[in-house]
Amino acid sequence: MGNSDQGKSFFNNVPLAPPDPIFHLTASYEKDTTPKRINLGVGAYRDDMGQPWVLPVVRKARQLLLEDPALTHEYLPIAGLPALRDASIRLILGKDSPAIREKRTIAIQTISGTGANTLGAAFLAQFHPVRTVLVSNPTWVNHKGIFGNAGFDVKEYTYFDSKTLGLDLEGMLSSLNSAPEGSVIILHACAHNPTGVDPTQEQWIKIADVMEAKGHFPLFDCAYQGFASGDLDKDAWAVRYFVHDRKLECFIAQSYAKNFGLYGERCGALTVVTQTSDLADRCLSQLSKIARVNYSNPPAFGARIVSRVLNDPELYTTWTNDLRTMSGRIIQMRTLLREHLIKLGTPGNWDHITRQIGMFSFTGLKPAQVSLLQSKYHIYMTSNGRVSMAGLNTNNVEYMAKAVDDVVRSTE
Repeated sequence: MGNSDQGKSFFNNVPLAPPDPIFHLTASYEKDTTPKRINLGVGAYRDDMGQPWVLPVVRKARQLLLEDPALTHEYLPIAGLPALRDASIRLILGKDSPAIREKRTIAIQTISGTGANTLGAAFLAQFHPVRTVLVSNPTWVNHKGIFGNAGFDVKEYTYFDSKTLGLDLEGMLSSLNSAPEGSVIILHACAHNPTGVDPTQEQWIKIADVMEAKGHFPLFDCAYQGFASGDLDKDAWAVRYFVHDRKLECFIAQSYAKNFGLYGERCGALTVVTQTSDLADRCLSQLSKIARVNYSNPPAFGARIVSRVLNDPELYTTWTNDLRTMSGRIIQMRTLLREHLIKLGTPGNWDHITRQIGMFSFTGLKPAQVSLLQSKYHIYMTSNGRVSMAGLNTNNVEYMAKAVDDVVRSTE
């Protein structure tokens, strides 16, 4: 095509999309050659040396797979690896779940948690009668895009209280009460992303009261089971309360990226709880149909690793120890950061750092302070002050505290 024809290209109508904020932040960090730079943007676990950590249990399971002469690279079924699907249901609902005994639940393997949300959105766009979805303010950046692309009217419900740096329960309940009856409500099962603020069990009960009264449909996004507190059952409490105590139907988007460290293997599941076994079977058939035309069938290797661990009692025990290692280090970093800030006499109250849970913390830092941290101290985080606690370690947490102390004082 000559230069005279370039103006006729169809692609002239394609605008340049803005860069993804998280991956753009990581790219900026990678270009920075300063030795003391810190990346607090990416949501991936790092050990105390700041390096990616392959879980010991993953190493064991991987080796077992490689030594298995029966291992092939054939397609998985459309719905995924059966052993993984069944184990995913047991993991989130508990092995003694009445919903499992009554065969009212199914799971379909997905391309990690993002895929689970996307598959759920596509299904609800076809079959759910209400076109309104509510996400927390703030929420994981992909929630709005996923449900907006599926054709939903995406609104927000009040969640974070910027004054207390905790949960605004009354605002949340008011938002849910004001939403159109039967709306889809995206709930974070544990370790809320990005704030690290979770409801207490008593608060979850009040949330369930409104959900049930308004006929809202809950979709739990569960990306951090076991990673938040180190206790798989504790992190699943809210989901199990909705399903077992309140008898509510729901979707649960599960991810094995964080709690297995399998970020690049893209392994997850969408678990569905219905009122009857017949309805569960219908849901699986339609979800499989959607999966078939989108990606045909899911990737196998990560699924086989997770399945091997979840279905082997010895490996499962090793995994729970690995989870305590990761969650324990995160809790330690929260404690150390708060202690350093208190020791420095940094203006403000920093108790929220240890009250919050999971990988992320909403620090309360303002955009101008975040910008100064990046330009002066080479500390990278999102502009809303969210930090990944996994980016801190015993070698840099004091540096981080001193930098925060400086920018807070200089911008007061």
